Amino acid sequence: MNRIDRYTAWLFVGYFVGGLLVFLTLFTAVDAMSTMVNYKDVAPSALVNYYLYSFPGIISQLLPVACLLGVILTLTSLNKANELVALFASGMSLIRIAVPMLLLVAVISALGYMAADRVLPRATKQKNYILYYDLKKEPHRFSTIRTDRIWYRSKNSIFNIKTLNAKGDGAQGLTMYFFSDEWDLVQMITAAQVKIQGAQWLLEQGTVTIFNKDSSFPLTSPFKTKSIVMAEDSKDLQSAGQTADMMSQKELEHFIDKNKAAGLDTVAYEVDYHSKISFAFAGLVMCLLGIPFSVGRARSGGTMLNVGICLALVFAYYVFYSSGITLGQHGTLPPVAAAWAPNIVMLGVAFVLLKKLKR
Repeated sequence: MNRIDRYTAWLFVGYFVGGLLVFLTLFTAVDAMSTMVNYKDVAPSALVNYYLYSFPGIISQLLPVACLLGVILTLTSLNKANELVALFASGMSLIRIAVPMLLLVAVISALGYMAADRVLPRATKQKNYILYYDLKKEPHRFSTIRTDRIWYRSKNSIFNIKTLNAKGDGAQGLTMYFFSDEWDLVQMITAAQVKIQGAQWLLEQGTVTIFNKDSSFPLTSPFKTKSIVMAEDSKDLQSAGQTADMMSQKELEHFIDKNKAAGLDTVAYEVDYHSKISFAFAGLVMCLLGIPFSVGRARSGGTMLNVGICLALVFAYYVFYSSGITLGQHGTLPPVAAAWAPNIVMLGVAFVLLKKLKR
């Protein structure tokens, strides 16, 4: 990098860090006031811990905004000081001037994606734990994920669970179907309560039904407790009680593959999987879209106008992005198209504006 690139890069870093801190402070302050109003008698330590575990998710959402703000304010500052005019006169194009910033945005986006993939799932679990235990004081809502649609297949067995706790070590309303190699139903087990310890399951208050080809009627016998050993891959059930933001990209991919193999609907999870990757490029897309609006403004009052444009671009992107995700989760668009369409369309708009700018 030459001296001009280093100068531009340092300007961007300053505005980026400042913008990120300002947005993080404002968001946290507003949300904290709302939280204290909604939840009374919350211990200060619980509130502090809640927001400490919230920061990874908040920062992940704010990184693209801070990148866009950094690019716009850097170019605005160069423009107000007539430094852009000098750079244009030396033969540098607007894109060439912005290259150091775009490279930094790409690095920030990549590091943000990797950090979020490793830190965010654990932080989200801890944040939800504090939310239900310390803020809402409703621990039962955290301990149980309410759903009647947890189906899972493990080798020659298929089972349904009505409710599964968030840790994946306890369930209620279990129904298990065991099949022969020819996929004839040979046994059915039901249980009111299940304690899950890896592949070892302890069933309570249930029944065992045997389907015998030599008998016209199935044979059913009740039990108070029964211990069974499941296949090793049944440990994957622990992720069934988690939302996509509580799983890493690898865990989410594995979860989708397992449920697809069982013939279950995984569209919503596939959309979340692809959206995690596409959102990592949001900062780069926003910055390319914001560059044309960063020059050509009057030196008087140009900064505030460009900040307003920055916020408008962020709003437009998030509306488009959220709409695509919603359409994908409802099956209107394929998961890949739903996750990537906002980036592709916004990128196309950015290139058209840059071409028209002719700088």
